[in-house]
Amino acid sequence: MKVLVSDPLSEQGLTKLRQHFTVDVITGLSEDELVEKIPEYSALVIRSGTQVTRKVIEAAENMKIVGRAGVGVDNVDVAAATEKGIIVVNAPEGNMLSAAEHTIAMMMALSRNIPQANESLKARKWERKKFMGIEVNGKTLGIVGLGRIGAEVAKRAQGLEMDILAYDPFISEERAKELGVKLRTVMEIAQEADFITVHTPLIKETRNIIDEAEFAAMKSNARIINCARGGIINEEALANALKSGKIAGAAVDVFVSEPPFDSPMLECENLIATPHLGASTEEAQVNVAVSVAEEVISVLNGGSAKNAINIPSVKPEVMSILAPYIQLAETIGKACAQLLGKNYDKIEIAYNGEISEKDTRPVTVAALKGMLEVALGSAVNYVNAGSLAKARKVEVVERKSDTSDEYASTISMELSKDNEKVSITGTVIGGEGKIVGLDGEHVDIIPSGYMIVAKHTNMPNVIGPCCIVLGKNNINISGMQVGRAKIGEVTMMALNVDSDVPEPILNEMKAVEGIIDAKLIDL
Repeated sequence: MKVLVSDPLSEQGLTKLRQHFTVDVITGLSEDELVEKIPEYSALVIRSGTQVTRKVIEAAENMKIVGRAGVGVDNVDVAAATEKGIIVVNAPEGNMLSAAEHTIAMMMALSRNIPQANESLKARKWERKKFMGIEVNGKTLGIVGLGRIGAEVAKRAQGLEMDILAYDPFISEERAKELGVKLRTVMEIAQEADFITVHTPLIKETRNIIDEAEFAAMKSNARIINCARGGIINEEALANALKSGKIAGAAVDVFVSEPPFDSPMLECENLIATPHLGASTEEAQVNVAVSVAEEVISVLNGGSAKNAINIPSVKPEVMSILAPYIQLAETIGKACAQLLGKNYDKIEIAYNGEISEKDTRPVTVAALKGMLEVALGSAVNYVNAGSLAKARKVEVVERKSDTSDEYASTISMELSKDNEKVSITGTVIGGEGKIVGLDGEHVDIIPSGYMIVAKHTNMPNVIGPCCIVLGKNNINISGMQVGRAKIGEVTMMALNVDSDVPEPILNEMKAVEGIIDAKLIDL
């Protein structure tokens, strides 16, 4: 078997691969060149430079695995690979420590004005008073996002004897206590913290999570750090806060547009900036290369993959049955997490009818993946979803019954925390997944794109005004389902819409008499 490495890779990773296979390193290939070469290879190892498109996947006649030496897989058509039974893996933990250490380094540089002092002295100036710093000992660090990197930052900050506050809506109090942090809202962190660092994935809920309102609430001596993703902090608001002196400083490693040469932040003297160096250590580059090499070796020798992004290969006859249920379960998991919108400690999955007789483990994993993706983004895959749920103290309960009231097979999922819960039931008809139950109400919804789910009192003049709110804001409704209930009782309404619905428009819907709550689901 032959392995193609189409981006620069650490020599340690190449050495491992060469111990087992013929390895060709050919970088800078265009899509057409890659299509021409790929049929003879069993594995492709890439970094961020190679675009593994559907066209490339379709030409890969012998391909078994695509390995991404890094975290993001935006440059791989994962859906096309899954359809063809090709496993896609990444290296999610290889640069974890490097990113955490870079965050601490940025914090220390901020506290002691190290880059500015270095530049001044090299300009033959001796400005000791100008660069008076502060100690981090005894200061409060606010961490927004307590995933693997956020937790590593917390661990190191404890060694610096800092008090640690954290925001993560999907972390339990028990888990926070284990990590030695106190849970707070983003606004509370903005108000209380001396240093603030962000470590969330960049998803709709976290884009601009630190914005003008948060900067307005910060102490004048607050300092903020972003070594995670550009866009988590509103860059314009940050630039204004730096220029006005509203905050003392910022350290930024990632930007919305890179390189950020037109960014107004670069004009600020109280900004420390680095060119996306979070994972740029010799150790991290070796770690991701070796990790991916080990995955390729395992899969090509008939073993499993630890960090598969897509479903590991199963027998075609089994996949033909499970595939629509796997997709449905992931969708239901994602929808449940968004509807509950907060920390949860229990998930119950019920299989009813013919599906209960199958090996439903991949379906359960898909449900967990969808659920956790809302909090963790692309860090979740089909292999680590179970262990991540366990680490977050989420109890997973499966139930099976060979009877189903109305459909040949159904999947039901209930997500709960204390007395709050949300439940969704789905089925597959003609190979297409549908939602047929929503918090106990019968519906018939094809889940796709954006959906508004509104809990309301069944009474006249509720549905119409909601539709008017969307219409006047140029949001098209492509589907509608309303639960059945007696006049005056609470029921559910689900609207399929063709575009995102900003929070102010949702609030306008909530103001309609009879509407109890309205939430947007992004599938």
